[in-house]
Amino acid sequence: MTAVEFRVKVLDDFSGVSSSVIDAVNEADARRQIALRNLRVISLEPVRSLRRLWQTPQLQVAVFSQQLVSLLDAGLSLVEALEALAQKESNSATQQIIQRILLRLYEGQTLATAIAEHPATFPDLYVAAVRASEKSGALREALTRYIAYQQQADTLRKTLVNACIYPAVLLVAGLLVTLFLLGYVVPRFSSIYEDVGTDLPFASRLLLQWGQLLDAHVGLVVTALVAALVGAGYALSRPALRATVGAWIARIPAVGRQLHVYQLARLYRTAGMLIRGGIPAVSALRMSAGVVRASSRTAYAAATRAVTEGQSLGEAMERHGLTTPVAARMLRVGERSGNMGEMMERIADFCDEELARWVAVVTRLIEPILMIVIGLIIGVIVVLMYFPIFQLAGSIR
Repeated sequence: MTAVEFRVKVLDDFSGVSSSVIDAVNEADARRQIALRNLRVISLEPVRSLRRLWQTPQLQVAVFSQQLVSLLDAGLSLVEALEALAQKESNSATQQIIQRILLRLYEGQTLATAIAEHPATFPDLYVAAVRASEKSGALREALTRYIAYQQQADTLRKTLVNACIYPAVLLVAGLLVTLFLLGYVVPRFSSIYEDVGTDLPFASRLLLQWGQLLDAHVGLVVTALVAALVGAGYALSRPALRATVGAWIARIPAVGRQLHVYQLARLYRTAGMLIRGGIPAVSALRMSAGVVRASSRTAYAAATRAVTEGQSLGEAMERHGLTTPVAARMLRVGERSGNMGEMMERIADFCDEELARWVAVVTRLIEPILMIVIGLIIGVIVVLMYFPIFQLAGSIR
């Protein structure tokens, strides 16, 4: 269930009336948390989404884990480390989350149970890693593995985002220049040609008519562009449409293969982290299902079922198309050596390197191609604007 923020005003016998924001699954859970603190509720209401836009971000799991590992290495107990983090935290929302975790630990609950009450902050993979570490007593190692997992995932994500920034800037710049030419420069040229009264070539006349149309309906054009951007943003926020667009893009041979490699990198890194944390392979596969794309979930479910029935993990993944030739060999080696978790993480590293090389090559190709296309579009517009002048000069000679 998704956590919801509630703004509460309470009465304390010692400090009087105070207000704060708490994170709870529902209103009943919020009231239970307040009752455990021996406070009386004066008012309780959910935080509206518009208010939440202005709030500072909540706890960052990777930073929290890194700080917790450092304190545990320094010799502090888990409770002492969390108390230190709560005292030094300046963000009230983050401080409240840590204090609620401490409250559960004071009650005798485990850390995994405490953080599981905050699904909006701690993902299921994090909770599972902590729960597995509690059985083996290796909390520090589990947190370290999750930090490394998150750093690798963030590195891959940043690589893909950075590769898209420059092409996106080029496209936006080219679009703005084209709109400026069509909406401002072209109409001025059309008025000049009307005064001259010369016959214009068909292409130039068509361009000037487009410019006059944009100039006469500037407000409508701007409104349509804004509406199109808002509509596109809203449509892409819909999971069903994103899945449809992703399936359409995946049909492109070269792109589809790299999307498959990206999916395998996330899948094997997630499953490898869980297996190294002490979680059985079948459970790790089931918990990793969330990182699999919708188009591959049927095959992944079949592979997981085959492993549950006793089939080799490498054979099951290879039979259902969830490996590469190199990954299939590495899985077989991992099964023979009994070191499947580490081998899965190596597969993820190999996939990351392959994807990074492909992105670098494609980026070097796309950037000059985009510049050539944008230059041609702008050049054609300029030539069509000046072509009647060239024609007039030729007739004068």
